[in-house]
Amino acid sequence: MHALLSQLDSPRDLDGLSNRELNQLADEIRDVLCNLLATRTAHFASNLGVVELCIALHRTFDFRRDRLIWDTGHQIYPHKLVTGRYHEFSTIRTKGGLMGYPNPAESEYDLFMTGHAGCSVSTALGLKSGDDLMGEPERHSVAVIGDGAFPSGIVYEAMNNAAGLKAKLLVILNDNEMSICPRVGGLADYLDRLRANRFYTGLKTELVNVLNKVPVFGDPTERFLAQLKEALKAGLHGGMLFEELGFHYVGPIDGHNIPILRKYLEMVKEMQGPVLLHVVTQKGYGFKPAAEDPVFFHTPPMFRQEGDKVVPLDKGGGKAYTNIARDAIHDAMKRNPRVTVMTAAMCQGNKLEPIRADFPDRFFDVGICESHAVAFAGGQAKAGMRPIVAIYSTFLQRSYDQIFQEAALQNLPVTFMLDRGGLCGPDGPTHHGTYDIAYMRVFPNLVVMAPGDSHDLTEMLDFSLQHNGPCSIRYPKATAITIDGERTPLELGKAEVLQTGRDGAIVACGALLQECLAAAEMLHEEGLDVTVVNARFIKPLDTATILPLVRDLPFVVTVEEGCLMGGFGSAVLEAACDASLDSSRIRRLGVPDLFVEHGERHELLADLHLDAQGIAQTCRTLHAQATRTEAQHHV
Repeated sequence: MHALLSQLDSPRDLDGLSNRELNQLADEIRDVLCNLLATRTAHFASNLGVVELCIALHRTFDFRRDRLIWDTGHQIYPHKLVTGRYHEFSTIRTKGGLMGYPNPAESEYDLFMTGHAGCSVSTALGLKSGDDLMGEPERHSVAVIGDGAFPSGIVYEAMNNAAGLKAKLLVILNDNEMSICPRVGGLADYLDRLRANRFYTGLKTELVNVLNKVPVFGDPTERFLAQLKEALKAGLHGGMLFEELGFHYVGPIDGHNIPILRKYLEMVKEMQGPVLLHVVTQKGYGFKPAAEDPVFFHTPPMFRQEGDKVVPLDKGGGKAYTNIARDAIHDAMKRNPRVTVMTAAMCQGNKLEPIRADFPDRFFDVGICESHAVAFAGGQAKAGMRPIVAIYSTFLQRSYDQIFQEAALQNLPVTFMLDRGGLCGPDGPTHHGTYDIAYMRVFPNLVVMAPGDSHDLTEMLDFSLQHNGPCSIRYPKATAITIDGERTPLELGKAEVLQTGRDGAIVACGALLQECLAAAEMLHEEGLDVTVVNARFIKPLDTATILPLVRDLPFVVTVEEGCLMGGFGSAVLEAACDASLDSSRIRRLGVPDLFVEHGERHELLADLHLDAQGIAQTCRTLHAQATRTEAQHHV
């Protein structure tokens, strides 16, 4: 079925193919991508949009020696297919299989593990500089960056540096009028104008050459001609912004025409200094439903094709924490006109479309500019608003200095809603939100919370919007659960004791509370009764509840879906040390000092002993140790 693709052992096998065969290869790649979605969720529309560009790049350059960075890495699937990974491709985004992002461990053609956006120009420039210094100036360096990622501040820092170095660097602007959601901002408008006025480089050069022959003399008529000449040059010279930044601008060109792409890539390959090639593509190209709705088909549920229609296969489960958070935010905005929401190009990921529709004046998508989002929120808070910053845990790391300087230091009431707090399953190490507990709890003034269930999440948002200072609320990419029974009202710095037992204690930080309760039930059936605590607050820590457990019970197990170094368990250890308690009774369960690979969330939790079975086994081991120690004391 995939006659050409199945025979590709390396991109060099493209060298003997005609343009007709290259187009056939493009069709085969799209067929593979569509088949994949019948088995699992995966990034889809973005990959459909870069098929021809990927083929043309590998046909023009030899990336065994030349350098290629894809920004962001979720558009890597065609690249994986033409670099010898076709026969493994069915394993993508499964535990032990191919990663859904570039992975240097898989192939020499993947140079960086790129899961977020904006860094490609910097790393490609660094590669070029390094190659030059290593005595290999003939190596080309190419960065492919989407128009959604292009507004990131680091892009302009890199372009400024590249122009100053006069480096031979090729930046390909993949302009598909989209980020994950429709792009926003002034640069988006500028690119739209360039799209609408498609003067190709060759045509522009000829016209400017003619204009250069217009003589310039001294009388008023001649001065008018000179001014007209400059005005026409400026009008015809699309991409003036990039030219002023020190880049040669070429384009825009059709990103789905392989012969045209090859022609322009060969041309810019020979140009000296930094070059920006503006390539126009369509997200979802070649598959009508994805082209018509690229937002939905960014990472769609599993489906089966029926002609140009799709039939969903994934019936889904209960309501996700993301949706619970969205609905709570929506309700808060209805009640309080001072509540605003800002996100960084993740309206769809955070399920915020109803908020954008119902409160357009108080919803702000700032593009992939997380640092700006937090500083912007600080300004709104200072003016009297109650801003909510809704950004994934792993992406919020990019605004670390602004969390410090513009929110915590100023003690401003900014609410951070950290989606994907914990393991993100098939998205892998670039997306796992395992560090936010550690990086948020260090700041004075900042209240750090982790809801144990959907009830907690709603209560925590209401609390945060009344609190006179910054707050952080983290929740996982998972189906929400609600703990049955009467609940303790939420109070600053207070944990919730859900059951008591004399044999030990499990202190749950966040949404693994359900696993902790299940573990306690297993132990109860075996004759062990343990206390289960829903910590709720990481900072301030409820020492009044937790420290007596450390003092009085044989063991205390802390459980968190985050890194152990600096995490919730570390906070408990610190508190026990400060109180001169025996910390040997404390055992921490969480993510050890390693990057967790991709896999289904339940698989990863089991590997880390963070599921009910793993938690229960840890308690059994500690109980046995405590029993032996007690017996020795009686001898």
